[in-house]
Amino acid sequence: MNLLPFGKLAAHRPRTFVMQNLDLGDWPQIAPLFDQLEARAAQARSALELERWLLDWSELNAALDEEASRRYIAMTCHTDNVDAEQAYLHFVEHVEPQLKPRQFALEQIYVAVRAGLANSAEQELTLKRRYEVFDRDVKNHVALFRPENVALETEDAKLCQQYQKLIGAQTVNFRGEEKTLVQMGRYLEEPDRALRQEAWELVAQRRLQDMDKCEEIFDGLVTLRTQMAKNAGFENYRDFMFRKMGRFDYAPENCLQFHDAIEKEIVPAVRAIHNDRRRQLKLEKLRPWDLAVDPLNRPPLKPFAEVGEMVSRTQKIFDRLDGGLAAGFRQMDDLKLLDLDNRKGKAPGGYQSTLSESRLPFIFMNAVGLQRDVETILHEAGHAFHALATRDEDLYAYRSAPIEFCEVASMSMELLGNEFIEEFYPPNQNEVGSRCRATPDAPQRVPTNDASRARRVHLEGVVGVFPWIAMVDAFQHWIYTHPNHTRGGRRQAWLELMHRFGGDVDWDGYETAHANLWHRQLHIFLHPFYYIEYGIAQLGALQVWANSRRDKAQALDDYKKSLALGGSRPLPELFSAAGCRFEFSEKTIQPLAKMLREELEKL
Repeated sequence: MNLLPFGKLAAHRPRTFVMQNLDLGDWPQIAPLFDQLEARAAQARSALELERWLLDWSELNAALDEEASRRYIAMTCHTDNVDAEQAYLHFVEHVEPQLKPRQFALEQIYVAVRAGLANSAEQELTLKRRYEVFDRDVKNHVALFRPENVALETEDAKLCQQYQKLIGAQTVNFRGEEKTLVQMGRYLEEPDRALRQEAWELVAQRRLQDMDKCEEIFDGLVTLRTQMAKNAGFENYRDFMFRKMGRFDYAPENCLQFHDAIEKEIVPAVRAIHNDRRRQLKLEKLRPWDLAVDPLNRPPLKPFAEVGEMVSRTQKIFDRLDGGLAAGFRQMDDLKLLDLDNRKGKAPGGYQSTLSESRLPFIFMNAVGLQRDVETILHEAGHAFHALATRDEDLYAYRSAPIEFCEVASMSMELLGNEFIEEFYPPNQNEVGSRCRATPDAPQRVPTNDASRARRVHLEGVVGVFPWIAMVDAFQHWIYTHPNHTRGGRRQAWLELMHRFGGDVDWDGYETAHANLWHRQLHIFLHPFYYIEYGIAQLGALQVWANSRRDKAQALDDYKKSLALGGSRPLPELFSAAGCRFEFSEKTIQPLAKMLREELEKL
């Protein structure tokens, strides 16, 4: 039974090394290919032979990666399907543990052979430029690999799957109907405050039913991760992860500077937004269920009713933005590389996953008809465009960039696509006559009320997400530099960060929900330390947008060229190619915060 929304996809390049009928879920069939690669690498005597070897290694990696992606996609699309769960766990338990030491062996051999090749000075200079990033990353992997961590990583992945299954199964009965927690989000935009409170409390109570299970899973993850760091010779898991994630261009201290800058430049703006909201809603205090409703108590924005409508309107945005990007999105829709609707048994969140052998992107999300769904599809489409931009890069490692820049691709697309948000909120007849005709080169910026609201909602979200990013990142710094903490200590650390970075919201009577709010942030469980990237990237995306406001064509051209570089250059060069500075202290944040405040005032 095929549980994937898409069918068989052709490889972007025909296989020349991996057999067509190889069962990529059966390790005994895979192992001989690693034997061949080990033997050949040791015999390489020229740069040409080594590069040919690298392409065969890349082909094998892409085939295995796509197999893993297919199983992960099926599992997240159907968390309640036993076959999908077992297929995913089989790969995690029986293929990946075998795969990791063999990959490490190839990396060791590559480092030794690469260092020993006798090349002309001119050829060595070319190779150094081409493989600078690859060589650096492989050497880092070799330095960090510990065989004893393989089993721990397997247990980590299994605990993460338990978390996804737990969260994916969460539903509530709301006024006689079963609803997922994602579906309940729409009620937080309703003008009826009593309805909002009822919906919020029901979701909060449902989350708290799984509080102890979440804590138990996370306790296990902290124990495993702390041991991995010790095995690799690090004092703590934070420092280990900075190295493992290849953060060569910034350090924990830079993240702490980011936290401080957000507290100084952004948190006051968030509190001002909250204060305006409280006054407009005519409330003495803002409560957690008052943060998503329109502050003028207008009905919720309804950008679309059905997922198909969301897809068609998103397509129109890309048609107006850029022909090449539009063609890529249309191809994904044609190939059924979109699973966008929310349903019971589907994992939470949204992601873009690249099917590495076909070199095509797949988008997963949980759309329920909210404005944030529009933002999500634009965001994930940015990731997809990144994957499509690197299709002709044959070195597997260079078809993906560091996460800090991957998120520039996606967040920039939210801002660039937002210029054409009228595709979701068309003008009514009374407005048509008073508007100038919009063109792709000069989009109309005298929007309908709903378009203006949508832009403001998005930009307020950009402002509001910075403190949340700083909070989640600072929380992880605290967790893993205090590995022996108790659950009570963890809750207290979270509450102190909420006080530092939170807005003016009254949680009186809901202290337990407040102290466990971090349970909903899947990155803390599934992707440790993968969150500051969103903050760094948002600064890059805002710079792309600022450039676009000055010269739209040049900014879009820089954006597309930078995506095509994939991961072939260091982070500062990728940012520079996109017209941005790779720097995230107060010096960078202050002018961008000013731009956001001015734009919000216009709206």
